[in-house]
Amino acid sequence: MFCPFCSAQDTKVIDSRLVADGSQVRRRRACNECQERFTTFESAELLMPRLIKSDGRREPFDDEKLLVGIHRALEKRPVSLEAIEVGVNNLKSKLRATGEREIPSKMVGELVMDLLKALDKIAYIRFASVYRSFEDVKEFGEEIAKLDP
Repeated sequence: MFCPFCSAQDTKVIDSRLVADGSQVRRRRACNECQERFTTFESAELLMPRLIKSDGRREPFDDEKLLVGIHRALEKRPVSLEAIEVGVNNLKSKLRATGEREIPSKMVGELVMDLLKALDKIAYIRFASVYRSFEDVKEFGEEIAKLDP
């Protein structure tokens, strides 16, 4: 690892800890040349499957697009960023665990709805109303009725 301060190649690890629900390693390092300290994060580089859209197009999985949709549904809702991060990491793990190179985008939408249902019922209804293109109040009512035990 090169030192970001003096570009020396000789650095040592001072401390290592698991972060982000165990999916990353945080390392404190020190440069043996200039004695500066810095932090690095290490995570496995795992390929996400490509998405097959409803019209047949294929596109790469886009983390940013996923997060924007989830954050939009959870806007002004009392859900912690940590809970969202853990949920998104679990969702991505489920997608990788399929072992498929390509998956239907509908599968991602359903997993997002499951995640939102577990995090916040209002966010779930917001997302479902757009995802399933509710046409009238009756459809909202039917979806809300499904939430009641």
